[in-house]
Amino acid sequence: MAHVSPARKIAFEILLQVDAGRAFASDLLQGRQVSELSERDRGLATEIVMGVLRWRGEIDHRLQQLSAKSPESFDREVATALRMGIYQIAFLEKIPKSAAVNESVELTKLARKRSAAGMVNAVLRKCEPGGFRQEPGAVPLHEPELLASVRRSVPSWLLSRWEANFGIEAANRLAWAGTQVPSLTLRICSCTPEPDGAVKRLEEKGSGVRRGRYALRAWVAEAGEGAVSRLAEETGLAIQDEASQLVAELVGVCPGDCALDLCAAPGMKTSLLADAVGDGLLVACDASARRLRTLRELLPRLTANAAAVRIVRLDATQELPFRRVFDRILVDAPCSGTGTLGRNPEIKWRLSLEDLDRLPVIQAGILANALSLLAPGGRLVYATCSLEPEENEKVVESVLPAAAGCRLLTRAELAESLPRIAPLIDSRGYFHTRPDLDGMDGFFAAVISR
Repeated sequence: MAHVSPARKIAFEILLQVDAGRAFASDLLQGRQVSELSERDRGLATEIVMGVLRWRGEIDHRLQQLSAKSPESFDREVATALRMGIYQIAFLEKIPKSAAVNESVELTKLARKRSAAGMVNAVLRKCEPGGFRQEPGAVPLHEPELLASVRRSVPSWLLSRWEANFGIEAANRLAWAGTQVPSLTLRICSCTPEPDGAVKRLEEKGSGVRRGRYALRAWVAEAGEGAVSRLAEETGLAIQDEASQLVAELVGVCPGDCALDLCAAPGMKTSLLADAVGDGLLVACDASARRLRTLRELLPRLTANAAAVRIVRLDATQELPFRRVFDRILVDAPCSGTGTLGRNPEIKWRLSLEDLDRLPVIQAGILANALSLLAPGGRLVYATCSLEPEENEKVVESVLPAAAGCRLLTRAELAESLPRIAPLIDSRGYFHTRPDLDGMDGFFAAVISR
């Protein structure tokens, strides 16, 4: 049997797991098998996995043209090998076509689908190399062929929703943002040994870095994700999108507060709240035991004040077990994640329209439960990383009228206390970020006081 490169073999295995809905690609790419690859192979595995997921709609369109069959008609292993081959041939100009074809054929055999190997070879031989060019950072609104490819990279039902909610040009920009490698934002942690030295090391490794536009501890790195991730771990920096950092800042935790983080795992925002609470108390909750274990492991690396955190496993959709009220509450609600498609592109292929009926019911229940524990004079932030109004404004507006004494803080109030963030607050007082406008993940937040 011909040799299959380690990078392609691991990319193939990760894509199969992602397609089966077992995990997120970004998590699997941080796993042991990938970390043991050479730097070059890590880069290729990451490029293939994320590229196939970001452009899967266009890849499937080409696959159907080349094979005259629906991608769904192939066995999962065969479809994955074909997608990998098409992506390498059409999108990666430095990969020889022969290598992409031959290794896709061998992956098919390795997956015990030998009877399909001839077909995989024939389909990929018909695939034209190149022909897909993009200018980094450009939005191809006026290039018809490329724009059509970009629009095919998002499920049609989701694209139609964005057109209705934001307009056609904004929907095109959002689709484009979902095909691009997002910026990698780092956070200086309270336990980072030498913050200035950590930033200097990034620069010495050839990574251009700049301060974030809004978050005080944010640095945006330009180098490849794998290299920066490893260096961040070595130097005590955290990888956290700037919008995520800002959501934690909106909570307004003060030293001595009693604070509640109701959907806390894996703990990135939790660690920022812990920094702010000082000698107070932060109760961090989540329904998942596995995710809470991750939080417990990560917290000492993310904050110097991990001792202030009490970890509780609970289902926030049920009546909450606390007999006290809290000064500050963060509800980082489970959501569709449509604001993070550049970082987690598989979401758009897993999500369905029915999810946008199901999720708001869960979100409204969690928000109502949380508001019942908000102390007089306290502040609660309801946040999602979704772009969808049903999960955002509509949830808040469905719950708030029944919450005695609670109101949404106005734009003027938020701008006065957090002038840096004012450009991200709309006229109603809602915090919004979008990947196509702000260069960060799409987040929503509402700040509620009692």
